[in-house]
Amino acid sequence: MGVLARASAPELEALWRAHGAGAALAPLRPAETGLVMVRGRAGGTGQRFNLGEMTVTRCAVEGPGGVIGHGYVKGRDKRHAELAAAFDALLQDEARRPALLAAVIDPLAAAQAQRRATVAAKAATTKVEFFTLVRGE
Repeated sequence: MGVLARASAPELEALWRAHGAGAALAPLRPAETGLVMVRGRAGGTGQRFNLGEMTVTRCAVEGPGGVIGHGYVKGRDKRHAELAAAFDALLQDEARRPALLAAVIDPLAAAQAQRRATVAAKAATTKVEFFTLVRGE
């Protein structure tokens, strides 16, 4: 679900046309947008605090065999949530799962990892090493 949520809507749309179109899906909960509270921790491990609210869109569909697919994505893109839910439902079908993992999830995960590595490399070029000289008095 994380890979589907982090993928862009145009990426999912193209993959849907190639690998998911024609699947019999019934909407259970139409895409709707709301707010969720984002929580943080001081120092990553300390006391929890409310960081703020974030817009989230969710959707639920029923796929073949009665499986239910859910999609939660940040922002207001209803189509993105629908596509994430649709792929989630299709991935629960054991017959389709290996092909969908190879054709949809693995390429998306690789592209996301490459983007993260690019951003990390760019940020690493700005790293500053601090050191202290000790005066002997």
